[in-house]
Amino acid sequence: MSATVAAGALTAADRCDRCGAQAYVRATMESGFDLLLCAHHFRENESRLREIAVDIHDESTRLAEVPASAAMEER
Repeated sequence: MSATVAAGALTAADRCDRCGAQAYVRATMESGFDLLLCAHHFRENESRLREIAVDIHDESTRLAEVPASAAMEER
């Protein structure tokens, strides 16, 4: 688990505490610690996390976004 620093946007440097992949979800526990998870491990544990976390910051929708540089290449 990672200690809470700031509840801002997740970056490429934020890694899943389970597997090391890029984290897209931050689950903040009552103790103040954050659990960072990739989309896969969040989905796998979502029901239990929703019961025990005080806050869940989910950016997994970013996985479906097309980067601006890629969108320009399609033209």
